[in-house]
Amino acid sequence: MTKEEVKSPELQSSNAPASSRSTTGNQQGQPSQHQTTTAETAPTINIVLFGETGVGKSSVINLIAGKTIAKVSADVDGCTMASTKYDIRVNGASYTVYDTVGLEEPQMGVNGYFDAIEKAHNLIRSLSETGGIHLLLFCMRGGRITATVQSNYRLFHEFLCNKQVSIALIFTGLEREQKMEDWWYRNHKNIEKYGIHSRGHACITAVQDPDDPDQVAKYEESRETLLALLQGCTKDGTPMVMDTTNWLAMFLWRMKSLLPKKRHPKPKDYTRILIKRCNMEPEAAERVAALIKRGVVDQKTPHPPNS
Repeated sequence: MTKEEVKSPELQSSNAPASSRSTTGNQQGQPSQHQTTTAETAPTINIVLFGETGVGKSSVINLIAGKTIAKVSADVDGCTMASTKYDIRVNGASYTVYDTVGLEEPQMGVNGYFDAIEKAHNLIRSLSETGGIHLLLFCMRGGRITATVQSNYRLFHEFLCNKQVSIALIFTGLEREQKMEDWWYRNHKNIEKYGIHSRGHACITAVQDPDDPDQVAKYEESRETLLALLQGCTKDGTPMVMDTTNWLAMFLWRMKSLLPKKRHPKPKDYTRILIKRCNMEPEAAERVAALIKRGVVDQKTPHPPNS
């Protein structure tokens, strides 16, 4: 892995089973309800981990932590942008990882869009209150790049982070590779044509098998690779942060491009959802709706005007 490499994938599958999807937990095995743990030795680094259901995001969290803090099971909340927060201290660093549900299809329906508004508000508010985003981790299987993968890349890197946040790629399910990094060498040239660029990557397995010495070695190698990736991609410590109102308006304005144009919500729809589901004050909800209607999103800066 190089520090400033560019990634993109359409991959030659190794036919390996992907690591499992998990649910909630924190460093002590309990759900973390939007609170930030600050390490004694370093400020907390906020990481948004995203990807489709079943690609192994929770197993990646356990790999980072070095122990099971996220139970590997079916999603409790499979709504796009739903997130569970985990506080992890490792090697003198303090990470807060938001395990976030991505898209399951390239486009969205109106109902799914409305559901995602509430989840996006919760995520953005938590990030805004705790210092912003330092890193995006895009978790996917070591297989071909689909339209859904491309839409998820845009949803988080472009729509949520305005292309202002470094993104790293994690490819799971590579336990059948003799050398996991070989998968990257076979496939990395195909990634760029899909417009997926990143600062670094990790080819890993998150499958544990204590009875298989080779798998034990690959699991340990995967953890070392992943921790080195986190350290390398967050060493500058500069996050993207905005106030909740403008950040939410920017995101929702962009995310509606995933809807059929004839189904775009009206300002009154946004106001209703924000008041009813997000418990926003009417004035604040109307302001977000007005910003979305006007398209008040400065594409060049993560700080839209407060007008």
